[in-house]
Amino acid sequence: MSSGSELLKQLAREVTLLPQEEVLEVGRRRKSLFIGIPKETSFQEHRVPLTPQSVAVLTGRGHQVVIERDTGRAVQFQDSDYSEAGAQVVESAEEVFKADLILKVAPPSHREIEMLRHRQILISALQLTVQPKDTLRRMMEKRMTAVAWDFIKDREGIYPIVRAMGEIAGTTSIQIAGEYLSADKGGPGLMLGGISGVAPAEVVIIGAGTVGEFACRAALGTGASVKLFDRSIYRLRRLQNDLGQRLWTSVIQPEEIKKALRHADVAIGALRPEQGRTPMVVTEEMVRDMKAGSVIVDISIDRGGTFETSEVTTHTDPVYKRYGVIHYCVPNIASRVPRTASYALSNIFGPLLLGMGDKGGFEELIKTNLGLRHGVYLYNGSLTSPILGEAFKLPYKDLDILLAAF
Repeated sequence: MSSGSELLKQLAREVTLLPQEEVLEVGRRRKSLFIGIPKETSFQEHRVPLTPQSVAVLTGRGHQVVIERDTGRAVQFQDSDYSEAGAQVVESAEEVFKADLILKVAPPSHREIEMLRHRQILISALQLTVQPKDTLRRMMEKRMTAVAWDFIKDREGIYPIVRAMGEIAGTTSIQIAGEYLSADKGGPGLMLGGISGVAPAEVVIIGAGTVGEFACRAALGTGASVKLFDRSIYRLRRLQNDLGQRLWTSVIQPEEIKKALRHADVAIGALRPEQGRTPMVVTEEMVRDMKAGSVIVDISIDRGGTFETSEVTTHTDPVYKRYGVIHYCVPNIASRVPRTASYALSNIFGPLLLGMGDKGGFEELIKTNLGLRHGVYLYNGSLTSPILGEAFKLPYKDLDILLAAF
């Protein structure tokens, strides 16, 4: 980008943040939100964005919430729980999509996009790897605004929802590994922690980000022996400091990984790419050398996988064996524990929506909330994501400039 464009962008951002008393006074006026929550239709997606408790807080502050019947059934939230919280329970998605703001977990389906209205606001996942170009064009034609919750940041610059789902995935991966080490699941019949006189299971974790951190915490909590790999010595050092104990760690080197995997009972793939595909650091040969009955849980499978032998599986048919090694490669591990995940989502969405109402609505909030603004990829029909624009060869505009002109 040229220096002139950079200057224009900086000026636009400063304009949106100017402390104009009249503008701020208007912005402080509360606005009642009309929020719609449709039932998720994506395969094996059981999470809900708001719990009945969060809905009760929102309706208690004067906001209107409409929710499709049976939305919370998979997580044991009854329709009566939502109606008693003040929500209106309706029979069809068409009725939900009459709301001004649609809140959902999974990206919108083709049918849901057809139901979206002119200048409506959608908050959902984006999932760049599966976002079809024609879907994006249709949303642009609707002149709507779309926010990707997986790109929303908090005040510290962290992606709070992505981190929460990562914490769940990391912890759950060890529970899954322990389950498939048992004899009745085709494993060798091992306990992760062992007992007096019997060595604990050896767990190799590849990746020291959020997912790797919580996999490590969960494994250590069972008493397992852990070896941790990452590309960054900084992340390895930081995790050791956070855990408050010495841990076997190594930067990613093929020979070291091969040696560790040869003795491993469990291997967790927890690498995340900066962009694009996850680095595949475990070769087929390395997997072939692993012990029969050992377990691989490849959490990185949603971005291609850390193991060369990984193939996408589902919650209904989650595992397969390759070279005698059990592979668990379900992309959406958080949906295995949807009630926990739903509470985690609601803890973030609830306060966000309350703040939106207190600030005077979505338009007013994104002028000052840079974290929410980071998640906006469509604004009144204009594409504002450089990543999507470059990926699909579509024109995009700078959101700061659009807001300054608004």
